[in-house]
Amino acid sequence: MDEPIVQAIKNGLSGRMSHVSPEETFEGLDWRLAGGRPSGCSHTIWQLLNHMIYWQDFCQKLLAGESPTSPEHAADSWIEDDAPANESVFRDRVSEFLRGIESVDSEVTTGEAFERQLPADAKHSQIEVLMSLIAHNSYHLGQIAQLRQQLGSWPPPSGGNTW
Repeated sequence: MDEPIVQAIKNGLSGRMSHVSPEETFEGLDWRLAGGRPSGCSHTIWQLLNHMIYWQDFCQKLLAGESPTSPEHAADSWIEDDAPANESVFRDRVSEFLRGIESVDSEVTTGEAFERQLPADAKHSQIEVLMSLIAHNSYHLGQIAQLRQQLGSWPPPSGGNTW
C-alpha cells in the first residue's frame, strides 16, 4: 500500500507523470527573461520562483517538526522585485529551489515518513503537507512554462513536455 503512495509523491516532486519537471522548467532559461512580464500577467518568473521557495521552505520546516509562522497576508510570500539582479543571483535561486525538492524527495523513502509527528499545533498531516507542496509547485511551474511560451523561450533545450 505504501509503495504506490511513495512513488506518486516522488513523481509529483520530480515532475514525472502529469507534472512539469522542475529542472526542465528552468533549463536554458536566460536569466534576463525571468524578469519579463507579458501583458496581463500578474507575476514574473523571478517572482514565481521566489514564491515557490518561500512555501517550499515553509513546508520543509513543517515536515522537519518545526512550527513556522504563517505570513499575516498571502502577499507577504511574494517579492516586489520583478527581476533578478544578475545571472548568478538567478542561478543560485534556481539551485536552491531544486535542492529543496531533492531534500524533500530524499526524506520520502517509505510510508513511515507519513507517520512522523508534526508539531502538536499542526493542523495538517504529513501527507497533506507533501501533497500541498506538490500541488503548489506543480501549479506555479506550469505558470512558468506558460510564461516561457509567451516570452518565446519554450520548449527547453531538452524538449520538455511538448507532445
